Amino acid sequence: MPRQLPYELLFQVFALLIAFILVHGAYVTVIRPQADIFLTAEQAALADDPHHVPQRNFYVVVKDYEQEACFILMFWAAAILGFKGAAAWRQRGLLDQDLLQLPPDLPIGPEDTRELSRRIDELGPGRRNFILPRALHTAIRRFAATRNVQDAATAVREVCEAEDDRLESELSIIRYIAWAIPSIGFIGTVRGIGAALSLANRAVEGDITGVTQNLGVAFNSTFIALVISIVLMFFIHQLQLMQERLVLDARSWCDANLISRLRVRPLP
Repeated sequence: MPRQLPYELLFQVFALLIAFILVHGAYVTVIRPQADIFLTAEQAALADDPHHVPQRNFYVVVKDYEQEACFILMFWAAAILGFKGAAAWRQRGLLDQDLLQLPPDLPIGPEDTRELSRRIDELGPGRRNFILPRALHTAIRRFAATRNVQDAATAVREVCEAEDDRLESELSIIRYIAWAIPSIGFIGTVRGIGAALSLANRAVEGDITGVTQNLGVAFNSTFIALVISIVLMFFIHQLQLMQERLVLDARSWCDANLISRLRVRPLP
């Protein structure tokens, strides 16, 4: 898969830049100004009525830097998930095609392997790198070289196992993002609690505004990070399930349409 890594790396870099631009732009133009307006209105209401009960506001909950970082990582992970999900969906489309282009139940002998390899090569360089053509091509070449059906079946299994390991390793970046989001939330918790403790002297004097605002930073950052992490982990597991089913279905397709039809004529 020599051409996929640079392309995917470029996609991930640009996806991160776009996510940063969009989220930071939304924070600068909408979220933080709206949060400041709401907090100013709440302070005015408290000054007029000491018994006023402060209300929660979405913009205030998400206005801090930790929440902004969590949203950037969330959209970045969503872009990578979409990229990998689309790739798996394109590969699944080949399972509905007759790649061998042979009549049903027609036995396949070693003399047919060259023609079958040519038909798979006609798919083009992009689709030829999908798991199903690679498994078929490897099994056909192994059968042509060894004239052994078991060797061809082993070749299919090895290709599918290698593909499964590759897909699993490529999910590491998304799992890292899913781990980093709650960690950033806890950083906000530590920052907010630390800032609240630094204002303890004012709280003793009766001014608890700074303490409550900083405690809000602490709890809001953790709340947003955990919610994003829960949603993101759901889609990660859905992608992993899609990829595992793709590998299993590709192996079943090879067994049903190639391995079960291989025949070796006995030597005279």
